[in-house]
Amino acid sequence: MVTGAADPVRIVSRRMIKPPSESEEAVNIHLTPWDLRLITVDYIQKGILLPKPPAGGVGERLVDTLPSCFARTLGKFYPFAGRLVMEHHDGATVAVVLQCTGEGAEFIHAVAPGVGVADIVGSINIPSVIWSLFPLNHVLGADAATESLPVLSSQVTELADGVFIGMSMNHSVGDGTAFWEFFKTWSEINRGGVDLREVSTLAPVHQRFFIDSSPVPIRLPFSKLEDVVRRFERPTVQECFFTFSAANIQKLKARANRRTAKRPPPSQSPRSRPCSRTFGGRCPVLGASCRGRKHLTLCSSDAEDV
Repeated sequence: MVTGAADPVRIVSRRMIKPPSESEEAVNIHLTPWDLRLITVDYIQKGILLPKPPAGGVGERLVDTLPSCFARTLGKFYPFAGRLVMEHHDGATVAVVLQCTGEGAEFIHAVAPGVGVADIVGSINIPSVIWSLFPLNHVLGADAATESLPVLSSQVTELADGVFIGMSMNHSVGDGTAFWEFFKTWSEINRGGVDLREVSTLAPVHQRFFIDSSPVPIRLPFSKLEDVVRRFERPTVQECFFTFSAANIQKLKARANRRTAKRPPPSQSPRSRPCSRTFGGRCPVLGASCRGRKHLTLCSSDAEDV
């Protein structure tokens, strides 16, 4: 049902949402070596696809309630409302620091009346419209510091028969676990209007840890942060995604474990241990990582559950 328009997604509003004023005090978070290695990669981008809220239901104006709940969630994940900044040091070196000053995270409201749920999930091939459902496409972690971009951005797009919520997060600021903890907290607050102290998700740990011999902040041997990043021409590729039921995942794991059991007595090497992880690991049956650049979570529950 995608129309012939060049871009079927239209941005209605774009704003910066700040956490509540009573949130944490402004602090600087110094990035660790494993944080810094991620400033050269794209933002984490994942989203959920929901059915259209029923007419007259409490979820009908989902777009109206999500921004305020987004702000309250930032109160618990205060660093996600900060900014990455560069610090120039002697010897033509530069450091990157996360300043938690509460400048806010981006919230975008968009509409795509010509796009239906079937256009997104009707094929294993990911349609090009998906790119328009996510903010900060092709943005690298270092760009947040050089261009003063938010480290977290969300986009809520109203489709013809559904709602797509896409979110992009700077990978040097948080990992996939922190990403989904934010999403779950946002959802829980929006569903029940609960106080931050009552949400079921655990309080995130934003503190970084350094070994005693590590300098803080860590200085990169470049005079400009732009010199750290190597950009390349992105080839045109056809992306696709596969959906596995829980039962099929269990079958794949059982098959992998049977193959492992037929091998010689296992050593203590991690490669010889039974396959027990569903996501992010490598399975001998699949022969490839389960991770993908884009991640779509298909939700069949009522939109009121968001």
